[in-house]
Amino acid sequence: MVIHGAVIIEQGVTFAVISVKPHVTQYTARLTSFRQEMSSFFPNMPIILMSQDASGRPHYYGRKDIVDFLKTIRLSQIPWKEYHVY
Repeated sequence: MVIHGAVIIEQGVTFAVISVKPHVTQYTARLTSFRQEMSSFFPNMPIILMSQDASGRPHYYGRKDIVDFLKTIRLSQIPWKEYHVY
């Protein structure tokens, strides 16, 4: 599986941001399950999921302090790359 994500270090905190389709973040059970699944590929770091609404506006799900930080930056400032996870 190929995912689009980024590992970011901000103020001494290393975390992962993963772009997902809105249906993943629509239900808490799916969101939680996907984050747990991804934790083996991004060990020991908080995982934030990002989905976009119909107008392209990002919505972040995860640790509140990190979500608050991500809301202050543009989507293009995130160093996205492809990760091949199995």
